[in-house]
Amino acid sequence: MIALYNGKIILADEILEDKVLLFDDKIRGIIHKSQFQPNGVKKVIDVGGQYISPGFIDIHIHGSGGSDTMDGTLEDLNIISDTILRQGTTGFLPTTMTMDMKSIHKALDVIREATSQDMKGAQVLGAHMEGPFINVQYKGAQNQTYVVEPEKSYIEDYLDVIKIITLAPEVKGGQTFLEAMKSNPEITLAIGHSQATYDEAMGAIENGVRHATHLFNAMTPLHHREPGIVGAVFNSQITCELIADKIHVHPDLFKLIYRIKGRENVILITDAIRAGCMKEGTYDLGGQGVTVAEGSARLENGSLAGSVLTLNKAVKHFTQATKLPLHDVIHMVTLNPARLIGIQDQKGSITTGKDADLIVFNENIEVSYAFVKGYQKL
Repeated sequence: MIALYNGKIILADEILEDKVLLFDDKIRGIIHKSQFQPNGVKKVIDVGGQYISPGFIDIHIHGSGGSDTMDGTLEDLNIISDTILRQGTTGFLPTTMTMDMKSIHKALDVIREATSQDMKGAQVLGAHMEGPFINVQYKGAQNQTYVVEPEKSYIEDYLDVIKIITLAPEVKGGQTFLEAMKSNPEITLAIGHSQATYDEAMGAIENGVRHATHLFNAMTPLHHREPGIVGAVFNSQITCELIADKIHVHPDLFKLIYRIKGRENVILITDAIRAGCMKEGTYDLGGQGVTVAEGSARLENGSLAGSVLTLNKAVKHFTQATKLPLHDVIHMVTLNPARLIGIQDQKGSITTGKDADLIVFNENIEVSYAFVKGYQKL
């Protein structure tokens, strides 16, 4: 048993003070510090008034620390895992790119292996498959050479490991794919890298799409005569991702997104690439050259190519822009992503019986301690 003492414990709807959090591999309870007896407790950690939070969950991240999911090795996933843990992420979905199917399958094989491994840092929770079922007109930083029509046969052997699929439902084969995937409701279908009209997007939502990949980016915009995918997201109850780096989306829109979608339907992500937590310079993404400078990652043509964001910075940016209570923003990187991928009974909040995925951070959202299933990794 471990006790975190003298901290501010972030719950779903409040922040507790003068309490002690007790856990081993699971969260065992919260008691008032006046009732705490160290007998039988293996370690007592005085966190010095810092915040105690559920660990962050990143459902859309390609890489970090110099490694990328598409490198296709367990070593590279471990590097990503270790790097992002230091920024507060205790669980993640390694995210694939639009590349040849052999490379995608190799990456998925390694992700499957990693889900049963004790990683160096954050736990691998499954895979987010971003492409190759996209629209070349909204490819963003994806390589159009490898774009293919959606077919369930491509992923039949990986239904156990894939948690999210980003696709363009309007492309040829899109509707057939949506119908075929209804037998696998545990996999979240997300609209993204799509040229869908408002009507096409609403039709896809009615037919199984329940999430939107990086809202505003690589999708038809909101226009007063053609609401586009953004309009469909705003006019429905699906969840949406947001890259809150203040580059992909103007920070003055953060409050608007929150007002329209509400706390339960916004999920902060990083969409980070291998350049995450690295110095500025030249890197690659899906076989394409990327230059990182002044906080942004771009292809040679100037298109944004993922990000170098970390989730602790996303929390900080969103909190500063919206002036929301911290526990509301933490909800968007913990319980909301856990719900989307169906693990809310195990992760996402400081609740008795859930996995002890916990972090401790200061007022600047700088992480000093991190635990994954009760094991201290930072």
